Amino acid sequence: MKTAKYTPLHASLLMLSLFITPLFSHGGTHATNEPDPIVGIEEKKGSTIPLDTKFVDEYGGSVLLKDVVQGPTILCFVFYTCRNECLSVVTSLSSALRSFADKPGSEPAVVTISIDDREKPADALKIRTIAFEAIQKPYPQDRWHFLIGSAASVKQVTDAAGFRFARRGNDFDHPLGLIILSPTGKVVRYIHGTEYLPMEITMSLMEARTGTIQPTIARALRMCFSYDPKSHRYVFNLLRVSASVIIVFIGIFIAYLVISSRRRRNKG
Repeated sequence: MKTAKYTPLHASLLMLSLFITPLFSHGGTHATNEPDPIVGIEEKKGSTIPLDTKFVDEYGGSVLLKDVVQGPTILCFVFYTCRNECLSVVTSLSSALRSFADKPGSEPAVVTISIDDREKPADALKIRTIAFEAIQKPYPQDRWHFLIGSAASVKQVTDAAGFRFARRGNDFDHPLGLIILSPTGKVVRYIHGTEYLPMEITMSLMEARTGTIQPTIARALRMCFSYDPKSHRYVFNLLRVSASVIIVFIGIFIAYLVISSRRRRNKG
């Protein structure tokens, strides 16, 4: 029986696997899991939201989307009776908007639409109260709207935005995140998840102002910086960046071993 030959390449691969596993074993499962065939976000950058779609606001008044999409706009889909992930989306967005409240006139327009056509204006008003209280600073009342609508209206807008959800009894399966719109309703960026960096939102809104569509910056920002909500500053994530650099060097070292091994075999 032949004994397996243990080479420096095997040692390097083992070392790389031992290093990477704990680094990425938690906190990133959404990126590696297979997406639900029905639920998720199909990014449709450049598509236009139908601004003539009719909805009802939190006070029971009839509005068209073009009445509330005023300038660069943050759009998000939730359902108001949800008290888990949807509430996290709303309160996290409120926290991110806090920095805009310090600069009067810079506050972006925000439109939140319920994906549950059974909800009432009272449901929208309750979540609105929570959202504005979570900002903890004065924010223009006319810059964040909470809408409800018919199933047809909701579907028309979610389809255009690539937001796919599914009803599960009295609950919903749906993705989490924000959609950044230009003043004309064009989709320019998606911000996934429930953690929103004010810097990321600011840059996205700058792009939305001109309708510019750029590759996502979210991963780079989250990779290099961590936002400290207490100091309202971005802290360079030395450990994460150092780990990435080490991984790159290990990869280069492995490539060197592979090439050197091939050269020796060819000479032999």
